[in-house]
Amino acid sequence: MEKVERAVRYFEQGCNCAQAILAAYGEQFGLERETSLKLACGFGGGIQMGQTCGAVTGAFMVLGLKYGQTDAKDRRPKEKTYELISQFVEKFQSRNGSVVCKELLGCDISTPEGMKTARARNLFVSFCPKMVRDAAEILEQMLSESP
Repeated sequence: MEKVERAVRYFEQGCNCAQAILAAYGEQFGLERETSLKLACGFGGGIQMGQTCGAVTGAFMVLGLKYGQTDAKDRRPKEKTYELISQFVEKFQSRNGSVVCKELLGCDISTPEGMKTARARNLFVSFCPKMVRDAAEILEQMLSESP
């Protein structure tokens, strides 16, 4: 659970949700923290469009690091990764009802009005850390269960 707490701490220190997840887990798969932060930067806020939650896309990147395809002719790793991503989505949705940022937040932070609403409701402090924690907990469980 150390990485779960690290992910939440990274988020609370100013990383976006995707950066927090990838930075907490990336090093164990050979990805330097700085590279993780750069790579995941554009995925926060539902890929900056209020779409798939950045904590979820960060987890997808980690699953890809562990299980992803490196040989285009070998489809098994890709299929395994897709299967695990589907499982992750199912688990995250069962906890939170959605994986879509604007649905989770109840406002679309890709718009000025939505961002204003999110800030007024203090969602980045009161709500988003739970999404990061949930994503990290699910990821932690999945990484420990799958060889």
